[in-house]
Parts: sequence; C-alpha cells; structure tokens
Amino acid sequence: MTGGVMTDRWGWQPTAWMEAGVPTWRWRCAPGGLVTRRQMRAADLAPGGAAPVARVVCRRGRRWADLWDPADLTSKRTPSPAQLAALDRAMAARRWCPTCKTDAGYCIPRSLGACVDCAAPATTIKEDR
Repeated sequence: MTGGVMTDRWGWQPTAWMEAGVPTWRWRCAPGGLVTRRQMRAADLAPGGAAPVARVVCRRGRRWADLWDPADLTSKRTPSPAQLAALDRAMAARRWCPTCKTDAGYCIPRSLGACVDCAAPATTIKEDR
C-alpha cells in the first residue's frame, strides 16, 4: 500500500491505494454514494456493462467488495411471462420424486436422487418381548 491515490472522480484520496486497476479503501473509508452488488440488486439495478469504479477490502485483505457508481447502472430486466412459466416448470420438476411419484414440497437433493422419505425409509426397531 502506498500513501494515497489521485483519482479522476474524487480527487486526492490519502487513505486509498490502487489494486486491480481501481482505487481501493479499507472498510468504511470509501467515498459515499457508491453501492455494492447487494445494494445494487436491492435497488433493482444492474451493472448493464458498467465496470466497478472502486473496491473496499476488509479482514486484512481476505474479503473485498467491488463498488459501482449508481449513475452508471441500469434498471434490472423484467422476465417475460413465458420465462416465468418456464422457471415454474423447472422448479416443479426439481420437487418431483421419481420413486414415489409425488411432489415432495421441496427440491429433491441430487445426492439422494429421491425424496428424503424414499431415500432413507424409517427403520423399525425390534423390541425384545
């Protein structure tokens, strides 16, 4: 890390350094107004081809998050009715148990290949009488 970076957007930033070609700050030190991917999705925005303008790092460099300028972002696409119907059919197929031929009500684990009831039937305990 060096002692500051001159940026086009924010001018001289004494606490920033360059990493992967973008200005980088420690956690909670980045300029205001930038959004992470989660904040972008929560605001119904998408990158739309825009590259991240900055980065924030925490946990001694083990965790990082790219930051975008909201002015560069576009609104999320809305799926068509046909796309939504296709997704509903795909999710229904994932819930269908091939063994008992019923809707399990949850996505069947691929590791089991069947619903939990069919994959691990209840074991009977023999009592000594």
